[in-house]
Amino acid sequence: MRHEAHTDTHADTHEDPRHAHHHGPAAATWPVAALATLHCLTGCAIGEVLGMVVGTALGWGNPPTTVLAITLAFFFGYALTLRGVLRAGVGFRTAFRVALAADTLSIAVMELIDNGVIALWPEAMDAQLGDPLFWGSLVISLVVAFTVTTPVNKWTIGRGRGHAVVHRYHH
Repeated sequence: MRHEAHTDTHADTHEDPRHAHHHGPAAATWPVAALATLHCLTGCAIGEVLGMVVGTALGWGNPPTTVLAITLAFFFGYALTLRGVLRAGVGFRTAFRVALAADTLSIAVMELIDNGVIALWPEAMDAQLGDPLFWGSLVISLVVAFTVTTPVNKWTIGRGRGHAVVHRYHH
């Protein structure tokens, strides 16, 4: 799989996958990295928001709410990748491995930055669902996480890792 990830780039160029084997290493351009990060951000945001809303609504404290939000961010991040790879006709076991390879570093960086911003933002950890600070700090933390994670994705794609692994399965 590693060798193929280095040589197969059809998703980066959005070309027909039947011709993907003719191309060289993945194109680690800023637009490709931004799209990979946006994909990651989507899963992370769904999980983060759902986890924070559920934990806050249930009156949980900050540690269990944060753990739930991070767990759901990884779950939804992997699920979005799994959906696309499974749709390409790949078996579940392979699709799961591809999702792990494609998303783990990206989601981990995004979650570290996102939760770090929230933790450092005065009073953000104690904001309630109806408080503009809850939503404002969440949006800003995700923007900061996107900004920091995009160069990480560019670096990994350029080395045939991260989202470069999954790109060959997208049509």
